[in-house]
Amino acid sequence: MIRAFSKLNITFACVFNQEKMITSLKMFYTSVGRKLIMALTGLFLCVFLLEHLYGNLQLYKIDGGKAFNEYTEFMTGNMFIRAVEFILFAGILVHALDGLMLTLANRKARPVRYAVSRQSQNSTWFSRNMGLTGSILFVFFVIHLREFFFAHRFGGATESMAASVANAFTTAWYASLYIVAMIILGFHLNHGFQSAFQTLGLSNHKYIKTWKCAGTVFALIMMIGFASVPVMLYFDFMGMSSNILGK
Repeated sequence: MIRAFSKLNITFACVFNQEKMITSLKMFYTSVGRKLIMALTGLFLCVFLLEHLYGNLQLYKIDGGKAFNEYTEFMTGNMFIRAVEFILFAGILVHALDGLMLTLANRKARPVRYAVSRQSQNSTWFSRNMGLTGSILFVFFVIHLREFFFAHRFGGATESMAASVANAFTTAWYASLYIVAMIILGFHLNHGFQSAFQTLGLSNHKYIKTWKCAGTVFALIMMIGFASVPVMLYFDFMGMSSNILGK
């Protein structure tokens, strides 16, 4: 009898756990769940941006691109980093698709657009159009990958990564595209950073100003840090591009 009850309890526990798991999975299909995914993937991508900016700033050493090339060789040669690349690309795709679904859901919930909207009085254009700016950044990301990642990983590029960067950023159209993309990134991060902490429940009335300030500072660092590189290379400030290209 005791064994029968024990088996019955185990069966009920398994059924309960399965129902709990199904309920948890269903949550990610709700608006709240999607916002949670957006927040977590967004913060993960912020960590990647910090690491990527660190790599780009190696060009400021004006050593013919040696430090930058060593950094890129380490990143491509380290098996752990290669494994993290798959997580990174998955994070970018999930973030982009989740943002698209949230944008479509919000538009579906408000099919009628009023001539005068109170939203415009309480929010910025960028905060209301995160889906648009995110889509632009995703297209730029694909172009950026094609220019550097795919060219060196699969395209058989013969020049160093530093030389590829210098050649790309001494081209007016690409340098301009990159700078515009980084400005859009800055505004996207400014709203997204603070929104992520708000979604995670870490931004109450006491700390909301702190997170807003932190988001603005982070966005400015990313925007200025990334955009400064094409400016330095295009105008050859400190001899950055000529030092790499040997001109």
